[in-house]
Amino acid sequence: MLDSPPGRGFTMGAMLSIGEFSRFTHLSVRTLRRYHDVGLLEPATVDPSSGYRYYSTDQIPTAQVIHRLRELDVPVADVRRIVHTTDPDARSALVAEHLSRLESQLERTRAAVSSLQRLLRPEVVPSSVEVRSVPAVTVAAIEDDVDLDDVLVWYAGAMAELGAAVSSPTGSPGGLYDNALFETGHGHVLVYLPADAPPTAGRVRPVTLPAVELAVAVHVGEHDDIDVTYGELGTWVAHHALQVDGPVRETYLVGPRDSTDPTTWRTEIGWPVFDLRARPDAPTT
Repeated sequence: MLDSPPGRGFTMGAMLSIGEFSRFTHLSVRTLRRYHDVGLLEPATVDPSSGYRYYSTDQIPTAQVIHRLRELDVPVADVRRIVHTTDPDARSALVAEHLSRLESQLERTRAAVSSLQRLLRPEVVPSSVEVRSVPAVTVAAIEDDVDLDDVLVWYAGAMAELGAAVSSPTGSPGGLYDNALFETGHGHVLVYLPADAPPTAGRVRPVTLPAVELAVAVHVGEHDDIDVTYGELGTWVAHHALQVDGPVRETYLVGPRDSTDPTTWRTEIGWPVFDLRARPDAPTT
């Protein structure tokens, strides 16, 4: 199909040749042809004898909307739904849905970049590690077997239920995470709130956490790169102590419930160990 007549003037009334429309919208002629073929942006008219495509000046805003949506990587099928939807509320909802996906993707990208920057800076001092004896304690807890992909959603629901059941916590919330959760993607998870008299309500039960020796490191900030702190702590444990086959403990000293500033968040990661530092042949830091 031809796209513009030879020797044609600049405009013909409110109609534009495909080349003129391309210049007005910054959409290439090739792109306009493709959008026509897929039914995304059809010419206002096509000359039946010559096959020339003509666009209306009224189509310029639509073309600009399509351009912006494609710059945001909205799939062609979704762009078609948006531009062909006459209901403004429905159109806005479709755009908002995609923007929400983009924001989530952007957050994941920022977190990955932050982790890479931390990993690629050898001058950064690794997290300091403390070996600590933790006594047995009875807490209000909720526990279940959970898929790793579902942990965050499960955790949020469990903590909300614990918060409703325990009116006066006596310490920071925490969680115990089975090795299997990380190794196979499915394992036992227990989250808790310390309380003087742990209640029994709904899923909440009193649970006694056993005494344990922990190698502890503090993770600063959001959990997007908490695996880096896990790696640093695991390296320390491999060189300084005998790892115990038990659940890792996390204690949420400062979190979203305490501050909206992620830079203030602090999470203790506790790795069950036998402390070997007192042995004559034990390595030193």
